[in-house]
Amino acid sequence: MKNVQKGFTLIELMIVVAIIGILAAVAIPAYSNYTKKAKFVEVTQATQALKSAVEVCIQDMGGPGTSTLTLVCAAGSNGVPADVGTVTDPATDSVVTVPVAGKYIAFAGIDDITAGLTSSQIQIAAAAINASGLDGQTYTLRGTYDATTGVSWTAGGTCLTDQICK
Repeated sequence: MKNVQKGFTLIELMIVVAIIGILAAVAIPAYSNYTKKAKFVEVTQATQALKSAVEVCIQDMGGPGTSTLTLVCAAGSNGVPADVGTVTDPATDSVVTVPVAGKYIAFAGIDDITAGLTSSQIQIAAAAINASGLDGQTYTLRGTYDATTGVSWTAGGTCLTDQICK
């Protein structure tokens, strides 16, 4: 009677280990990017309340007139949430007001009308903290008012280049 070999050869085991290694090399970076996106959702969602408040304010006030939107729909006036503190914007190293802060968000606020923004534009900015896999990525919404279509928003910021927001 012949002895039947039981178990796996060394080559078979090495092939299995190599396959597991390749799968792990692909899965770990994908999972890391997925967790960054999930954490950054807090940053993008923090701007939504401000965005809605600004849209309602603009509609209630009849759109921008002779004054700029930051005066008409400034933080703390006409239904727009008030600022509750200040932090340093990691993108510009300037102090900004903070109506919202959280576990993964450093700040979210309505920027003053700056150079390049007209009286029919307003900008909302938010930034992530420098921890938990996030590196201070920014998220901005620039709203443009049109009397026929209302406010249209354009997303921007470093989160787009890092591909962690849409």
